[in-house]
Amino acid sequence: MGLTADICDEHKDKVVLADPIFQHYGQITTFSGPVHTVNVFEDNVLVKRALETIPEGSVLVIEGGASQRYALMGDNLAAIAQNRNLAGVIIHGSIRDAGEINEMPVGVYALGTTPFPSIKKGEGEKDIPLRFANVAWEPGFWVYADEDGILVSETELQL
Repeated sequence: MGLTADICDEHKDKVVLADPIFQHYGQITTFSGPVHTVNVFEDNVLVKRALETIPEGSVLVIEGGASQRYALMGDNLAAIAQNRNLAGVIIHGSIRDAGEINEMPVGVYALGTTPFPSIKKGEGEKDIPLRFANVAWEPGFWVYADEDGILVSETELQL
């Protein structure tokens, strides 16, 4: 069984299932870790900064306003996540360079792809509560993601 199925068997009352709106990119399909958040719209300056500074093993959760016009992550930012050993990235928005990202040992869930690069204004917020995909994404909550779905828990769960 997969990670999320095992968690649901053991801790169903402690998790919330995100709506199944995400596509998977990268070679890592299963990941878990504590949530760090960024709230941006078509601007990935704060995304890059977060990827460069959040702790190893973390999951960066990005509220991108569901925009599919401009990519919030490409292969260069995915390489930062890879090199810093981040657990994964969940984007309520789009990525680009999907072919390259799919060849990398990273785990990314996003709404889809676009070839357009992001805007570079540096606008947005970090480390704030977010809400999308019918889930509250709070800094410090835990994410468990695999091919079966994405679960969010207020605490780390043991199997």
